[in-house]
Formats: sequence, structure tokens, C-alpha cells
Amino acid sequence: MENRQPGVSHLLMTIFLYNFSIFMVIPAITDVTMSALCPGEDECSIAIYLTGIQQAIMGLGTLVIMPLIGNLSDTYGRKAMLTLPMSLTIIPLAILAYSRTKEYFYAYYVVKTLTAMVCEGTVYCLALAYIADNIPENRRASVFGILSGITSCAFVCGNLSTRFLSTPSTFQVSALVALIATIYMRVFLPESITDDDDCVYTKEEAKLSLLDEDEDSKNNFKIFKTMPSFDDTVSLLRSSLTFSQAAIVAFFLNLADVGLSASLMYYLKACFHFNKDQFADLMVIAGISGIISQMVLMPMLAPAIGEERLLSIGLFFSCAQMFLYSIAWSSWVPYAAAMCSLLAVFATPCLRSIASKQVGPNEQGKAQGCISGLCSFANVVSPMVFSPLTALFLSASAPFNFPGLSIACAGFTLMISFVQSMMIKATPPNFKASNCNCEEP
Repeated sequence: MENRQPGVSHLLMTIFLYNFSIFMVIPAITDVTMSALCPGEDECSIAIYLTGIQQAIMGLGTLVIMPLIGNLSDTYGRKAMLTLPMSLTIIPLAILAYSRTKEYFYAYYVVKTLTAMVCEGTVYCLALAYIADNIPENRRASVFGILSGITSCAFVCGNLSTRFLSTPSTFQVSALVALIATIYMRVFLPESITDDDDCVYTKEEAKLSLLDEDEDSKNNFKIFKTMPSFDDTVSLLRSSLTFSQAAIVAFFLNLADVGLSASLMYYLKACFHFNKDQFADLMVIAGISGIISQMVLMPMLAPAIGEERLLSIGLFFSCAQMFLYSIAWSSWVPYAAAMCSLLAVFATPCLRSIASKQVGPNEQGKAQGCISGLCSFANVVSPMVFSPLTALFLSASAPFNFPGLSIACAGFTLMISFVQSMMIKATPPNFKASNCNCEEP
């Protein structure tokens, strides 16, 4: 176990750099979109619809790609599969780093949509599987929380940097940091699936297994042998009641989160005239709250009250946060709502930890890919519901005055996850104990 700890440390550094580059452009992208499509306006329905269409297409892509990459990582290694999404992330950032005119924005939009079909959520999914390879079960929830805490640190640092950079510099720095993250990962991150690892298939064993299973089709591409089928997903969901409950929670949680992220910035810009700097301030508050929660509170609370209860607490405060956003009556209310992240951020790491404990050590990529695939399906459904609702109630033709209605609906959607989470019971994993050498130091 000792020789694996540096690998986890390098993974956390990789995740920090990668997320730093991603998060620093979030406060600026709304202003760039509005300037390109609706210059001088605070409300732009076409921007909302284009964002929704982009999220739906990305969701369709990741619905297929995410489980595939998760399965492939079980065979070919986490590091090998991390290279693809981290490299593709650089391209759309470089486009806006060069120019943000209408023509370049549309080029960014198309390239971002295509690359995000591979990149969106993939790095986080593979990072979870990497940690599951290297950390014993009794410490996994805490380390998942640390991973989320590192993500929150990157979130804060990225948004702080945006606060003090011009818009062109923001995209230029972001593209550079994304490149550095990819190089760092390739140079320093050790592969988690090694030849002497008894807990998982080695690469050579996996390749031999594939050949044995299909001796009559030697000319077929191996990638198609690894592609998960619908029956595989159904079988995994049926393998454990706890895993299937976690999958339901994940679907509705992501459905609500995508609805919130698609609506919130346009809502705040239309109602309170927020700009890049105010978006950054809001995200810094949420990020700092997340750091305190995941790095300090979660490692103490997870062993004491259990991941299942901590999941419910996180979902409850996520609901409260969304409802508070939806009824904001003054520009300071969103800042107060952002502080709910102190407890709301418990949900995702607890959910992933619960799911990881329900499968064997050689199925971590498959399990995380399955959960991420369901989240991707939510990415397809959510824009179809929330984007038209947001555009309608932010426009002058709204049937009644409730500009935050779409966010309130996202809150009600999240309540389904909360109710389901209350039914999850702490159960031992349903696979046979492995004779692995992964012992806690």
C-alpha cells in the first residue's frame, strides 16, 4: 500500500490542475456567449437554448462513451484512458484563447460539444476508479471526500484567478494550465493496474482473456469486445439493491444539478445584472464552503454517522440551496444560498463511495462508468425540460412573474433523490472477498 500513496498524491495534483483550467473559464463563458449572440442585452433566449442543446448532445455522447471508457480502463489502465479526455479539453479552450468573436464562438461551440462527449465527467470517473484501486474500503469515503475537496480548491483558485484576469487572459491561462495538467499526468502519474497487482486483471491477462473468448474473430477490434452492453448495465444494477438505489439517486441528483447550472447564471444576469466578477465571487464562496466541508468535516463525519446519512444531509441542503436561489429577492441572497455548499457537497463523494463498495476490485471502472452513464442520460433529459422553462420565465412573455421557477423545479426534482437516499441501508458488499494484498498501512 505504501508504494501506491505517491500515485494517489500525483492523481490529486493532476485533478487540481485539470479542474483549475476548467473552472476558471466558467464565470467568463456567460458574458462571452451573451456578447457573441446578444450584444448589449441581459436576457438572451438563443443563448439559453444553445446551452441546453449543447448539454443534451454532450449527454447523448457521454451516455455511450463514459461506460465504455470505464470498462476500457479496467483492462488497459486508468492512466492510459485519462490521456484522451485531458488532451481533448485543450482544443476548445485554445479557440477562445485566440479570439471570442461570433465566428470563433461558434467554432468553440461545435468543438466543445464534440470533445465534451468524451471529456465531460470522464476524468472524475477515472479518478474515482484510480482511488478505488489503491485505497482500502474503510478509508475510501474519506479519500473520495478529499478528491472532492481538491476539486473545490481548484474551483476557488480558478474563480479567484478569473476575478483578476481579463477575459482574453482567462482563456489563454486556462489553455496553458490544461496543457500542463496533461503533461504532468503523463510524466508523474503511475499506472494503478500493474503486473504484480493481485486485485485486478493485469493488462496481459486481460488481453489473453479477450483472445480466449473470441478465437474465431481475431481480426475484430478489441475495443468492441470491451464495449458494455445494455444487459451488462442491467445486470450490474440488479447485482445489489444498494447499488440500484445509488443509481436512482445519481440520476435525479444530476438531473437537478444540470437544470440548476443551465439556468442559474442566465437567471442572475437577467434579474440582478451579474457579470463575470460577480459570478466569480459567488463561486468562490461556494468553493471555500466546499473545501471546509470536504477536507475537514467529511473525514470526521463519514466514519461517525455513515455515508448513507451523510448523503441524505447533503441532498437536503442541496434542495434548500436551490429553493433559496429560486426565490432570491435581492442580490445578496444568492451569496447566502452559496454558503449552503458547506453541507450540500457531501452528496456526490458519499454516493460514489457507496457505489464503489458494491462491486469487486476489478469492476471499479465499470461501476463508476455505469453511474456516470446514468448521469449522462440525465444530461440529455434535463435541458429538454429546464432550458425552455428558463427561457420562458426570463422573457417578457412569461405567464406569471416567477423568473426562478426552473430552479425551483430543479429543487423539487432533487427531493426525489433525497427521499430515495433515506431508504439506503448500510449493507456489506455482495461480492466475494478478494485475496488481494491491498492492506491498510
